[in-house]
Amino acid sequence: MDVSLKQVLQAVSEGALSPSEAYDSLKGYEDLGYVKIDHHRTKRKGFPEVIYGEGKTTEQMIGIFTHLIEKHDTVLATRIDGEKGQAVMEAIPDVRYDLVSRTLLYRKTEQKPLHSRPIGILCAGTTDLPVAEEAAITARAMGNEVKRFYDVGVAGIHRLFDQLEDIKSCSVLIVIAGMEGALPSVVGGLVNQPIIAVPTSVGYGANFQGLAPLLTMLNSCASGVSVVNIDNGFGAAYSASLINRVGLEEGE
Repeated sequence: MDVSLKQVLQAVSEGALSPSEAYDSLKGYEDLGYVKIDHHRTKRKGFPEVIYGEGKTTEQMIGIFTHLIEKHDTVLATRIDGEKGQAVMEAIPDVRYDLVSRTLLYRKTEQKPLHSRPIGILCAGTTDLPVAEEAAITARAMGNEVKRFYDVGVAGIHRLFDQLEDIKSCSVLIVIAGMEGALPSVVGGLVNQPIIAVPTSVGYGANFQGLAPLLTMLNSCASGVSVVNIDNGFGAAYSASLINRVGLEEGE
């Protein structure tokens, strides 16, 4: 039985906690009216609930952050525009906004990586940086060391080969590309790490806002390539972190 559950039941039996108070403690979420904050996400997934910022007002963001940081040492929000990010920072000074990745991050204390196995993040070109940095900040927030390999697209493939040995030192690779989306397949034929491919909406008309690289990556002839949704750096980093955590409990 979970230690906290034992403590709650003990408090109820001793009369220190009413049944309704015990229920509020155990139900696992906090209802703010416009949102139900999942405080048990950490127990299930190993990381607190991440806030998706698009469509939320500044006041809602401030309210959610305020309640999350009361119970969690790390709080992350994605897809935050500059105006909203600045407003949240002014209201909660311990929160940091990154304009490139469009993320807000709160950390109670600066954390060292949980282990020495880095996640490698590759992107084809500079215009893919917002997605790459969303992935990098998410991976770091989840306790991973990150190595960045940017602007290594297939149009100048010698740039990729020049860093290949360092890339091979990573445990999981997130490979990001727009245009025709060829980079994950190329990398997949050169390394033995699991690859999470991220198509981006970068490209001319026939890119179809990322649909062309998405289909390329789904049809990769290289084995070991998994694909997330268009521009989803966050989702790629979350999956990479779960992969990287395997064996961590055994002290590997």
